[in-house]
This record gives sequence, C-alpha cells and structure tokens, in this order.
Amino acid sequence: MKVLKYILLLLLLMIVAGSIYIATLENNYHVKRTRVIEAPAEVVFDIINDYKSWPEWSPWLGQDPNATVAYGAKTSGVGATYSWSGEIIGEGNMETLSVLEDSISQKITFIKPWESSSNVYWKLNPKKNGTVVTWGMTGELDFKSKAFMAFNGGIDKQVGPDYVLGLIKLDSVVNAKMQEYSITVNGVTTHGGGYYLYQSTSCKMEELPQKFAEMMPKVISYVENNNITTAGPPFTIYHTFDSENNAVIMSVAVPVTERVITSSDSGILTGFLKPFIAVKTTLKGDYKNSKEAWNTAYKYIGDNNLEQLEIAPAIEVYLNTPSNTANPANLRTEIFVPIKEEKP
Repeated sequence: MKVLKYILLLLLLMIVAGSIYIATLENNYHVKRTRVIEAPAEVVFDIINDYKSWPEWSPWLGQDPNATVAYGAKTSGVGATYSWSGEIIGEGNMETLSVLEDSISQKITFIKPWESSSNVYWKLNPKKNGTVVTWGMTGELDFKSKAFMAFNGGIDKQVGPDYVLGLIKLDSVVNAKMQEYSITVNGVTTHGGGYYLYQSTSCKMEELPQKFAEMMPKVISYVENNNITTAGPPFTIYHTFDSENNAVIMSVAVPVTERVITSSDSGILTGFLKPFIAVKTTLKGDYKNSKEAWNTAYKYIGDNNLEQLEIAPAIEVYLNTPSNTANPANLRTEIFVPIKEEKP
C-alpha cells in the first residue's frame, strides 16, 4: 500500500514538475522559411495573393485530398478569405489583413482539433534572377498548445518542414504557370497596313532575339523623343525567312499615323505597308513558342487550301512586351501570314 502511495506521489510530482516546466516555456513563437524562386516577384505575388491557387501548393491540403475548401466573396487582396474542413487537417479559415507591394499579412484561425489563431506573413525580395520568398508565422501558445509542442519537438520542428514543402511546391506551381501557352488560329482577316518607322537587318535565325533586343528600343526611343503619334503596338516584318540557309531578313517597326520624314543620321527609316489579306494566329505565352505558332498558321493555310502570298512579308505584332508583362504566359503575339485573295 505504501509503495502505491509512493508511486502516486511520484506521478503527482512529475505532473506538477511537468506543468511548471511547460508554464515557463516561451509563449511567443516565430516560424519562418525562405526559398529563392526563379520568377519575377509579381508572378509569385499574384499566386500567393489568390486563395484559389492555394490548393495547388498548400502542404496541408495535399495531405488531405478529401478535405473541402470554401471561398469568401473575395479570394485575393485585403478582406479575402477561405476556409477548409477535413478529417486529417481539421477545420479552420484564413483572412488577408493587408497587402503591400512586397508583402502580405494574413490571419489563420484553427477551429479543430483545437481553437487557436496566428499571424502569417509573406515577404518578397526581388533579386537579379528571381525572388527571395519568406513565409512566416507568429503568435502565442496557450498551455495546451505548449504541452503538445513540448512533447513533439517544438512548433518550429512541427511547422517548419511543412513550410519548406509548401515553398517547394509553390516554386513548381509558379514555374508551371509561367510555361502555360495557347495558340489560336483566328482565321482569314484583313490587315489594315499603314505607315511605320523601322530598322532592318539580316542575320541567322538564332540571332533574332539579340537583334530584336538591340533594334526595337532604338525605334521606340526615336518615336518617343520626337513625340510621334503611334498607330498601334510594335511589330516585326519578316521579308525573307529562309530556314534551309538559316537566314532571315527582317525589320523591327513601330506603326505611326502618318508619313514621317526621319533625320538622315538617325538610322530610322519610314515605310508603308499596303493592306493585305492574311491568316491571323494569336499566341498567348512565351516567345519561345513562336515557332509552333508559325507552324500552326502554315498548317491552317495548307489544310484549308489557301495559298500563301510569297511576295508579301509576314508580320508579328506584339500586343504587350516583357517590359510591361511580368508573367511570360500573359504575353500576346499576333501573327499575320499574307495569302492570295480568293476571287468570287
């Protein structure tokens, strides 16, 4: 009987000591992980800021495929909310409290298996080849939470690996989004032509991006510095496209509303494009998919018994550019391949 009393007393002492130890543990906690993602900060930001993208990379939703997710009236920006409920991940919700250019603050509330709330933050620091993404969480632990964490290695050990996994999955999603593209043949149309300012060159096909990057800013600068009114987005004219001999003769151009007399020392010339019938094809996505877009246009011409007009140049129009479009998946390019007009 005495032995039993001693055992009970010992257990009581252990409980008291354990309780005292847990009570003296730090209430506040701060967990964070960082990863460099090779993508513009704007692209990463847009995905983090929209709760509808979270199921694609969330480390917790991936553990509970049968969990249900519900969204509020807003899914991005201040006031955006979403909630979840599942057998494995429990029940909770999240709300965006503030959104700045390089950071997002959120509040996460857990309802099950027990109630608690924490502050979540994101910081995005652009660098030369990508974005330094920091994901963190701060808050206070109640006694029950401290006891659980004390016997499971601490909150950093519990949450940290999930943050690492989430950032890895976020990296994959961001890069997959940047690779998305679509090609649409819009059909036969009439290109209106008109005056344009341009520079021309001949080069190998692999030199096209470099030549374009060198020449187009010069034409655009000339237009801007001389307050010339433009008539649309910039474009490239392919006068000769010889794949067999790996040779291209092209002009980079900016359309203008009227004929412009350029200065002789500027290296900029004025041209005129007559209206022409063409097959129009639209590429939405990175320029690296341009070859496939051109081939799609040529295939459409062949499949529909149309005849390409070889003596007229084909053109490529850039509705937006990397300078004003962070995500290459959102670039829009229109291709016009001239064809012979069908006689009635």
